[in-house]
Amino acid sequence: MLEKPDLPAIDVKGVMKVFGTGDSAFAALNDVSVSIRENEFFTLLGPSGCGKTTLLRLIAGFDYPTSGEIRLHGEDIATLPPYKRPVNTVFQSYALFPHMTVGQNIGFGLQMLGRSKAEIEARVDEMLRLVRMEALKNRRTSQISGGQQQRVALARALAPQPKVLLLDEPLSALDYKLRKEMQIELKRLQTETGITFIFVTHDQEEALTMSDRIAVMSAGKILQVGSPWDIYDRPAERFVADFIGETNFLPATLVAMEGGKAKMRLRSGVEIAATVAEGFAPGGEATIVVRPEHAKAVKTGGDLKGQVENVVYFGTDTHIHVRLDDGERFMVRQQNSRSQSCGFEAGDAIGVQIGADAAQVLRD
Repeated sequence: MLEKPDLPAIDVKGVMKVFGTGDSAFAALNDVSVSIRENEFFTLLGPSGCGKTTLLRLIAGFDYPTSGEIRLHGEDIATLPPYKRPVNTVFQSYALFPHMTVGQNIGFGLQMLGRSKAEIEARVDEMLRLVRMEALKNRRTSQISGGQQQRVALARALAPQPKVLLLDEPLSALDYKLRKEMQIELKRLQTETGITFIFVTHDQEEALTMSDRIAVMSAGKILQVGSPWDIYDRPAERFVADFIGETNFLPATLVAMEGGKAKMRLRSGVEIAATVAEGFAPGGEATIVVRPEHAKAVKTGGDLKGQVENVVYFGTDTHIHVRLDDGERFMVRQQNSRSQSCGFEAGDAIGVQIGADAAQVLRD
């Protein structure tokens, strides 16, 4: 299959995937369309059952769409079996052969493809250097750590030089510190190999850390595709804002549109300016979203007034939980200083200042 750099690496068009028939039929994917660029680290993000792994399986060829198209560099692969697709997959369970050495595991796929012994040896050594495991070439995979096993699984998947590498939550079995290290390693591997990575996760931090772009999924649909900044700072609708990180939601009423911004009136009667999601024309009742770090706690003044309910210290920052005068809850995230505390205790009166361009009107 010839690579066509002017076309998307993967182009999914109007894909439906229905399991079962009649009354028991269930649409795991509902008219999903997305284009994934060449040499991109692309993440499918969403809660369990949203359809992200189903979409990955369709791209891999482990299942077939009920309808729609899946193209790789312009060629329809929707009905091709997995072994005819230049695509490899790394699963949650690495499925390594415990009786084989690290080198033998990495070379196994190449051996099945009929490559020569010299070619296999050279490629195995190249992959070992890439994942920085040269010293463990002759050790059995049953004698290495979980993080090392994950690197072997990656090296084995990369050895045949696939056009696309699919990763189905491969970091979920690792402890927190190792998972953080492997996030950096995965992005390095993708950059160095130039291979398109499609990564599936329900972990928002993983998605934000590694991705060039993210597709947020819910109930078999893609709700928004964008850069980590777009997804976090400019969510298109409430589900996206709620799923990615922590946030505050405030019910409000549209007063007027002025210079591309909405003037919104909160329940307390306070009016604040808010940006509007692209393609959305608010009217009447709406929801405003404000990220906790985009608001500031003040002793006097502020756009919102309330009382401190709780103060939670997290080391790098402090979360100040506020009950606003209109009854709504609000959280402010404040960066910590070595020289002083946040300055608030439970029961204190507090003002909340909303930063310029911090509030956004959302689709519900």
